[in-house]
Amino acid sequence: MNIEQIQDAYETIKDVVVKTPILYSPVFSEMCGNGNKVYLKCENLQTTGAYKLRGALNKIRKLTAEQKGRGVVCASAGNHAQGVAYAATLEKINATIVMPETTPYLKVQATMDFGGKVILHGKFFDDAYKKACELSQQEGATFIHPFDDEEIMAGQGTVGLEILDQLPDCDIIVVPIGGGGLISGISVYAKAINPNIKIVGVQAYGASAMVKSFQEHRLIALDSIATIAEGIAVKSPGKLTFEVISNYVDEMVRVKDNVIVDKLLVLLEKHKLVAETSGVASLAALKDIKNIQDKKIVCLISGGNIDMLNLSALINSGFVSRGRIFCFGVELANIPGQLLNVSTLLTKLGANVIRLEHNQAKARNKYQNVQLEITVETNGFAHIQRIKEAFEEAGYFINPQY
Repeated sequence: MNIEQIQDAYETIKDVVVKTPILYSPVFSEMCGNGNKVYLKCENLQTTGAYKLRGALNKIRKLTAEQKGRGVVCASAGNHAQGVAYAATLEKINATIVMPETTPYLKVQATMDFGGKVILHGKFFDDAYKKACELSQQEGATFIHPFDDEEIMAGQGTVGLEILDQLPDCDIIVVPIGGGGLISGISVYAKAINPNIKIVGVQAYGASAMVKSFQEHRLIALDSIATIAEGIAVKSPGKLTFEVISNYVDEMVRVKDNVIVDKLLVLLEKHKLVAETSGVASLAALKDIKNIQDKKIVCLISGGNIDMLNLSALINSGFVSRGRIFCFGVELANIPGQLLNVSTLLTKLGANVIRLEHNQAKARNKYQNVQLEITVETNGFAHIQRIKEAFEEAGYFINPQY
């Protein structure tokens, strides 16, 4: 793959894809520190909610008439599926999408809404991948690989083209990595334009096959993966992408799930932007990039297709980890007036009750006492500590729930 292929891909798809904005972030710039300026490349605002449309459309538009007549098939846990379905419908060809049975409903429904025929198969991506390969052979349909394909990589590389058009003097580009198609395309284009640009790849600790491969200079597949960032949870890196990454990427960073959740919450609160967990991995990596000072850093927000129920749970988790919500249990005598005493104490402490539940079964003395489970809004960990101390002074024993 080379820069000419990426430029050609842009001409092929530019009538459909959105040239997504780059936004300066004072909040993440301050978090990064050292005089660095952080910018967000918002592929969560792409037509299908993620950058994947770029590669899928480039690949599908370059199929022969005969190939288009036989249709396409792909395997995906979500964003690639939507990109292929949208592109295939646009080109008036049939698309069969094999998705794991565990795929969030939002992504399954969105894929069908874009015109794809969805088959749910297996628990993991690898199961869906094998099934899609079987269907491709049986039906003669063209298999559209999610990352290990030069035309897919070239299409994703158009993100890099836009970044350097929008912010020509950027110093560092930070990119989430699953199979490696996105960072491959971006790094080839960016290095061709400016060899001094630093390219940083990011993976979750629980799914870091490409990081390990990069460090050991050989392809390494994982036996299992465990991360909330399902969009970049890939057991086996691509052969083509590994070769490109080995030659063009400067640094690899791994991030923890709790940091991903925190940055998701900051993005939502401060920028009013919705992203999926994998989409904010680049933001989670900012503190771990080596030796950066007074640099312009572009963090790629790769997608925004997150299920609302999942988002709600992550927001709640983020509030807990930041000391904005405190959930605790307290055992009370099962007599009138106890609830009023607790309520009065919380009022004096300025803690807003958002959930309250009596649970006599959890009390140590089930016949005389009741366990009161309380969730309150708080102003941080110092506030939580004051609540604990006040309850202890009043003779109550607090049992934090999480």
